[in-house]
Amino acid sequence: MQRMNKYCGKTWTLDDLDQIRVLIQHNPTAPRLKLSRMVCELFDWRRPDGKLKEMSCRVAMLKMHRDELIVLPPPKWPAPKPYQPTLSEPCDPTPELHAVVNELNQLSIELVPRGSALRLWNEFIARYHYLGYKMLPGAQLRYFIKDGDRILGAMGFGAAAWRVAPRDSFIGWDTQEREARLHLIVNQSRFLILPWIHCKNLASKSLAMVAKRLPHDWEQHYGYRPVLMETFVENERFPGTCYKADNWQNVGNTQGRGKLDRLHTNSAPVKSIWLKPLYADFRQMLMSEQP
Repeated sequence: MQRMNKYCGKTWTLDDLDQIRVLIQHNPTAPRLKLSRMVCELFDWRRPDGKLKEMSCRVAMLKMHRDELIVLPPPKWPAPKPYQPTLSEPCDPTPELHAVVNELNQLSIELVPRGSALRLWNEFIARYHYLGYKMLPGAQLRYFIKDGDRILGAMGFGAAAWRVAPRDSFIGWDTQEREARLHLIVNQSRFLILPWIHCKNLASKSLAMVAKRLPHDWEQHYGYRPVLMETFVENERFPGTCYKADNWQNVGNTQGRGKLDRLHTNSAPVKSIWLKPLYADFRQMLMSEQP
């Protein structure tokens, strides 16, 4: 039986790796960026919207190179320093707000575009979220929670966790179904109510509002609608009250190892797993050949 290697959610056979080696050998002057595009085209590796998975392919090929399965040409330019937000005056604390959510007459969830708004979102997360800022690959959307022009909080959504036993059991899919349709789940990777905002029910109301608009926004950006949202709540820090209030379902806990702990040696905080179906027939959509 042929040995399989898995990188970035795709299984690569020994024959696949041989084809990549031949492609690199036949294109000795091609930079890494062009090679990754050629590999995507060779294997027809595409995102759900039909575009090539170039970023995932670059990451996969770099991991293959580090695992000595292929030999990439030297990079044309030195690797850039990891981006870290600078903390500017617009994200400084403002006067405290004490209210209940029904008193906020201009409450809204606003999609964060690129540019100055995105830099400000990054600054708020870096400065006030306990996990800080982290650059995430793949599909992702960010939102501000606002009352008029005043920013009350921020949310970020990205790719779902690759394998989560309680979630996968709750859905009822097998490995093949999960690998084929995992993109239909989005992960709420960041949720922040600014520390000077004291507004009863704001968190649960914000969750309800974003669940209504995120499928449309995701389709506009990536060509398909997700059907389920997930998030992970650190048990020692938060009880998950706002998720329960918005009818998210707690389906169990993580094992406290972290998603990259293949050798079972890491120790990470245990987190509760919360899921929010976006459609009543989400199970059928996640297990259907044509979601």
